[in-house]
Amino acid sequence: MPAEELLVARNPDPDSTLGYLLRVPLGEGIVLRTAGTWPRTKALYCYPVGLDEWPSQPDIMERIPLRSCARRGAAIDLVAARARENRSQLVFTTARGRDAVFWQSPRTRKQARPQVTTPTARAAGIAELEIIVDAHERYAYQFPTQQVRTVTRALPCGDYAITVDDRLIASVERKSLNDLISSMTSGRLRYALAELAALPRAAVVVEDRYSQVFKSERVRPAILADGLAECQVRWPEVAIVFCETRPLAEEWAYRYLAAAHQWATTEPTALQRIAGAPTLDTAPTAPGPSAAELRAWARNIGISVPDRGRIPAQVQTAWLAAHNPTD
Repeated sequence: MPAEELLVARNPDPDSTLGYLLRVPLGEGIVLRTAGTWPRTKALYCYPVGLDEWPSQPDIMERIPLRSCARRGAAIDLVAARARENRSQLVFTTARGRDAVFWQSPRTRKQARPQVTTPTARAAGIAELEIIVDAHERYAYQFPTQQVRTVTRALPCGDYAITVDDRLIASVERKSLNDLISSMTSGRLRYALAELAALPRAAVVVEDRYSQVFKSERVRPAILADGLAECQVRWPEVAIVFCETRPLAEEWAYRYLAAAHQWATTEPTALQRIAGAPTLDTAPTAPGPSAAELRAWARNIGISVPDRGRIPAQVQTAWLAAHNPTD
């Protein structure tokens, strides 16, 4: 086996719950049973085994060229020779008195555990809050411990919303940290905030800590921090809230929407404001980009556009496809 390759093979043992074998090119080689081919969405539990468990004719699932493979204390740092998903770490520890290894990447770092139990009391005293879930939302909140009835419909903005008298009163946009970074760098976040700002109440909830912004390896942390600050100054009507975990973000969204419902149905000033709120069918969309913004965007991705005159239709079509995905 070339020393610079990390090999992932199918585990030939049909009774094992760990379906893969991982061979690490360190010394004579280290073999581990594991549950996946790379720690993409969560850290993978690994079980160390002897070299004799590596098959003589392995069913190779993946060959990962490595730039670096080095032991550092109780961990092995792996750097793959590729642009994305290139860093991971094997952490050796004990679990219930047995040797164990956890294969993790920067994206699958262990989240903070705030050690709190979220309350089960009704938010704002509402017996059952109806929350509209956007039909395009993947892995949507289920609100299993809250007094909520969900309805799936296409929303003009945000992922979770409430209505009063068929008026769209409040909406919450859910973001993972990776999605937040991606939408900021592509420009999609600005248009999402412009749409949300048209509502009486709106917010963005991020399923992570603000401190993780400064640990980004994809974009300079200063650029992200400046971008977030600029967004809050330009759209102060839309709060951007960081919650440590997905369950806490879900709880926050529930309490926020319940408070917005209470505000919209009891306060005279709110009743005046929501009279002009959009309905689900007529909610406004964000303003389109200027010609200068279109030119800058097109040139940034390698599309040639003239310095003056009308923007070609194909450029506008490409921009719409990039900023308004259907999936």
